[in-house]
Amino acid sequence: MTFNREQLVGIAHAERQRLGRMIQFADPETWEKPSAADGWWNIDVMAHLAASDTAAAQLVAGQPAEELDEYRAQLVDGAFTTDGWNAWSVNRRSGLGVRQILETWGAAAESLLAHCARLTDDEWRDARFRWLAGDIAAAYLVQSRTVEWFLHGEDMRATNGVAQDWQVNWQHWPSYLTIDLGVRMLPWALERAGYDMAGRTIRIDVDGPGQGVWHWGLGAGDVPSPHSVPDAVIVGRAPQMALVAGRRLDPEDALSSGLLVLGGDTDLAETVLRTIRAYA
Repeated sequence: MTFNREQLVGIAHAERQRLGRMIQFADPETWEKPSAADGWWNIDVMAHLAASDTAAAQLVAGQPAEELDEYRAQLVDGAFTTDGWNAWSVNRRSGLGVRQILETWGAAAESLLAHCARLTDDEWRDARFRWLAGDIAAAYLVQSRTVEWFLHGEDMRATNGVAQDWQVNWQHWPSYLTIDLGVRMLPWALERAGYDMAGRTIRIDVDGPGQGVWHWGLGAGDVPSPHSVPDAVIVGRAPQMALVAGRRLDPEDALSSGLLVLGGDTDLAETVLRTIRAYA
């Protein structure tokens, strides 16, 4: 499925509001408690989002991403890594108050979406922004931020007092966009993990909130014929597929529970399931 700008920014705005509501309902003392993101307290998760969304908003506004540039400048001979940037940007906010971090994130997220809405049609289609793993189009930047808000919301909901009954009704679009981004990144993720999957294809067919069907080539630039038979198949429940793609659910747990089922070349399908990731 291809989204136009109005649809994608609207979906992102809804997820930004959902995360904002969760913040409002969180028990205040839980900000200084561990989240489900290993090594981070709940307020650390928000510090991470505040840093990344500020940088994203600045880039789309045509301004230097000051903090991101500062991190790159101090690396000297070290290679840029997303994990390094995340740790550095979170650690330097350790002395800030909870309210300041939360307000910074809210303003940055709103600014990002407002500047995306103001891009010309040509800029939305053609502009590329120097993001974490390389240059990125506006549409994929918005999608990746929406996925981050969804996944990190799950990290915090696990311990911040609002988990009970919050996900009785899963939201379709955050789950869908997470699976979609993970599928689109499969050739990169597989190559990064040392696999050569050129010429092989996967079909992912999941139902429930986030439901969709993807038939994707696993080598860089591979585009399967619409009527070709995939080499491997993954079927099951969309929310759990989204959590696997977001590295929040162990693939083994999803398989053993029967929520995801493999078909075709099951070894290939299992490799895909263990490699898929919806972020760089």
